[in-house]
Amino acid sequence: MKLTFLGGVGTVTGSKYLLEIGTRKILIDCGLFQGYKQLRLRNWTPLPIDPATIDAVILTHAHIDHSGYLPLLVRNGFKGPVYCTDATRDLCSILLPDSGFLQEKDAENANRKGYTKHKPAKALYTKKDAENALKLLKPRDFNSDLVLADDLIIRFLPAGHILGAAIVQITAGSTKIVFSGDLGRRNDPIMLAPTAIADADYLVVESTYGDRLHGDVDALEQIVKTVISTAAQGGTLLIPSFAVGRAQLLLFYLNVLKKQKRIPDLPVFLDSPMAINASEMFCQHAQYQRLSAEQCRDTCAVATYTRSVEDSKALASVMVPKIIISASGMATGGRVLHHLKQYAPDHRNTILFAGYQAGGTRGATIVSGAQHVKIHGRHIDIKARIEHLDMLSAHADQDGILRWLKQFDHPPTKTFITHGEAAASDALRLKIEEELKWDCHIPDYREDVILN
Repeated sequence: MKLTFLGGVGTVTGSKYLLEIGTRKILIDCGLFQGYKQLRLRNWTPLPIDPATIDAVILTHAHIDHSGYLPLLVRNGFKGPVYCTDATRDLCSILLPDSGFLQEKDAENANRKGYTKHKPAKALYTKKDAENALKLLKPRDFNSDLVLADDLIIRFLPAGHILGAAIVQITAGSTKIVFSGDLGRRNDPIMLAPTAIADADYLVVESTYGDRLHGDVDALEQIVKTVISTAAQGGTLLIPSFAVGRAQLLLFYLNVLKKQKRIPDLPVFLDSPMAINASEMFCQHAQYQRLSAEQCRDTCAVATYTRSVEDSKALASVMVPKIIISASGMATGGRVLHHLKQYAPDHRNTILFAGYQAGGTRGATIVSGAQHVKIHGRHIDIKARIEHLDMLSAHADQDGILRWLKQFDHPPTKTFITHGEAAASDALRLKIEEELKWDCHIPDYREDVILN
């Protein structure tokens, strides 16, 4: 049995783990690399395995860093089933075509406006490629066995994090391998806590926040201060947001604060077709989160949905103080880039980043204090106030990960620490080794290890 780390090591993106069991080849997650150019270039490099030889793909959840390479895998020859939960399937039906569309649009804009070194610039994959990939998704229930062979059983267990997110448990003969996926927070106001796991022979655990704690900062209080101060200046509060999970949490908080009359009753606009669709889906999968049907409806109703490009452009003419939530969360693409060009140069406005900003993204650059960033080939001045609420992350922090690990009845034979930048992964390794005395390893990109 061999495990190869094709992504999600040394970075929080590109998650791909190839598990070979005899002649069978299973790919756990199929994510895009994002952030630094040297990482993004990996998306264009052929995998060290022919996609046509992969028997199945298992998705832990729908976020693009875990699912976004799937259209390319299918275009390059993969024809097997893609197993995931039903909510993951539904969210992928939104995220993957949107990813293909944005890549086509970015290439088109780069060619039309000339801000590319490539002649011509090409999309990594298209919306049509994504739609073809969706045909292979096979939804499975949580907590039920998927029997791929007599000696090979897959089980999805709730991970929290976002709708449909799963911990994947693979039993191959007498060996059990657990992939944590992205672990949610125990006390998340919306999502359920990650499922406790009793045992595993091998564990692959994420470390996005492996070197930090979310702290005791009250997110609601921070949002209150930001909204009030921005409104007092007559400005706009622009919140770059992940369309799935984060956007819905922000809507929930804004609805609570408005009902409590702790913030002015400013108009709120959700300007991301993907986030709008995800918010509507949010109410359709009530079994995966804590809110009642009424709370879901109230949360989604707090914002005006701007579905069309024309409606999005028209927001610039809304001169009163307002709140705009727009994707993407790290300002790597999407409509939020147009809003950044509009609002970042004005000191009256505030740009509020809500959650983790991966190295090499515009979000990370802006949060670090950059005075300007490049958008669509132009340098845009950053004069708006910049704030960062990293406590809004949907990931468990170091304490949360350790709390989850401490529920194991006995240590795994080996724990592989992945899906984190180098400092985060190493900090978590040290903490696990010191507190739990477990045998840990941080794998390198494309490293393979023999299990058993």
